[in-house]
Amino acid sequence: MKDKGANILPASLTSKNHLEEKMKVVQQGDTVKLHYKAKTKDEIIFDSTEEKTPLKITLGKQETLPLIEEAIIGMQIGESKSINIEADNAFGPYLKELITSLEKKELPSDVKLTEGQKLKIEQPDGSNIIVTITHISNDTVTIDANHPLAGKDITFDIELLEIF
Repeated sequence: MKDKGANILPASLTSKNHLEEKMKVVQQGDTVKLHYKAKTKDEIIFDSTEEKTPLKITLGKQETLPLIEEAIIGMQIGESKSINIEADNAFGPYLKELITSLEKKELPSDVKLTEGQKLKIEQPDGSNIIVTITHISNDTVTIDANHPLAGKDITFDIELLEIF
């Protein structure tokens, strides 16, 4: 006699490997694939993989913020979580000392300057920084070297897709 209430699942869904994969949790050193949405406290989304290729990272290789790595450890495939990261641990505090004025004559004369414009400036050590023009006067240009998200708390919504 056949049990009318019984559901028979394909062997592939009940195999030991499939169950182990579903139960696996992320560990330090694992490579993972995930979707994320990054937003400010006032819900402005500034980055997302929702309609793009998922992010693939290896934990322990400093490919993302340390607090995100910590939050991913222990997650299972299909699990989602939100991580709130305070400004100091995200893009740092907003520092007034990173705002300075330059003489216009110090800048290339062929560059048309506008407020809000981003400029790449070479440092004495050869490294480059990106600055934003915040004010232009007759003789000077005020620039801000803070990251655009400096001083802002950030929330990351994460969905773990794969563990390699």
